[in-house]
Amino acid sequence: MKVRINLVTQILIAFVLAIILGTVFGSSIDFLKPLGDLFLRLIKFIIAPLILSTLVVGVASTSDPKQLGRIGFKTVSYYLATTAMAIMIGLAVAFVISPGKGLTIDTSSVEVPEAAAAEPQSAITTLLNIIPENPFTAMAEGNILQIIFFALFIGLAITLVGEKAQPVYRFFEGFSEIMYKITGIIMKVAPIGVLGLLAPVVGAYGLAVLLPLVKVIIAVYIASIVHALVVYSFAVKTWGKMSPLKFFRGISPAALVAFSTASSAGTLPVTIKNTNENLGVPNRISSFVLPLGATINMDGTAIYQGVAVIFIAQFYNMNLSLTQLLTVVLITVLASVGTAGVPGAGMIMLAMVLTSVNMPLEGVALIAGIDRVLDMMRTSVNVVGDASAAVVIAGTEKDKTLSTN
Repeated sequence: MKVRINLVTQILIAFVLAIILGTVFGSSIDFLKPLGDLFLRLIKFIIAPLILSTLVVGVASTSDPKQLGRIGFKTVSYYLATTAMAIMIGLAVAFVISPGKGLTIDTSSVEVPEAAAAEPQSAITTLLNIIPENPFTAMAEGNILQIIFFALFIGLAITLVGEKAQPVYRFFEGFSEIMYKITGIIMKVAPIGVLGLLAPVVGAYGLAVLLPLVKVIIAVYIASIVHALVVYSFAVKTWGKMSPLKFFRGISPAALVAFSTASSAGTLPVTIKNTNENLGVPNRISSFVLPLGATINMDGTAIYQGVAVIFIAQFYNMNLSLTQLLTVVLITVLASVGTAGVPGAGMIMLAMVLTSVNMPLEGVALIAGIDRVLDMMRTSVNVVGDASAAVVIAGTEKDKTLSTN
């Protein structure tokens, strides 16, 4: 009798195996890295065409532009609200755990990482950059916000033109089905990709690196789990009419891939596939909500900001006032949109937050060494948050009947 193991179990096995191999062999496990790089390349090569085709079909199938505007408003509002909750949970958990008290780290050779020292774009520049000068360049560069803009206009134009544009609509409809099929094929090698991505990371981060800052790691991970179990469970149950257990089970493959890749954009094809197939969210909702979330939804990063600010304040023996804490919350929420699509967004956001409350910028460098370990968890939270938004928006739009079992 042939036993078939489902994808989630395969990824979990690869996950555990990667931790074991990385711990046993250390940095010599790097020979598995090409397997991870191969998986990442396969994922990245389908991102742009998948977003374009699915979003065009989703928008074109929405005959009412007002409904599209309503969905957009709900999506952005949900992302901003959950980001604000995330930063507050991060601050609260950090106050309880106190990761910076009594810690001694030699800061004589501390340098601020380049990503943190980079100047963030202004809000106006960020908004202007959403509009592509050349949509094909946006496709080539994988600029998600610009691809979304391009797809939105194509979809709207198909709706406005009507019958004459139906051949174009059918082309994108067939193209999107092809991209879904390719995504399914790529997901068959996901366990191998997870092994190749995670094992070298575990091998590179020994106990010598992690132990001095283990309380920071614990605080970020606990806050992330609390945020997911409380905020997302409440949201999908209340507005999405879905059992939280069904939700977390359905999105778990994407969450595990996000943990391994530490890239919301890189996980996007998997997130779309899981959200559509496992959670029953209509394509016209997921194709809009999820790509947007991959660029502006940063709940996990917001949790990291909260923990990092308290850690740095405690390390330098600084007492933060209520006004400063409120400033941290406000700047984090606004920066989650302002740093969309910027490499090293977490560090740039942290630098902005520290500057806004007059804290030493060198604090960024204190936790830069464990940034990859923290990035894996905050990316998973970001991806799960994107999926929760899709479920909530679909539920409020009455586009589906979700099982409560």
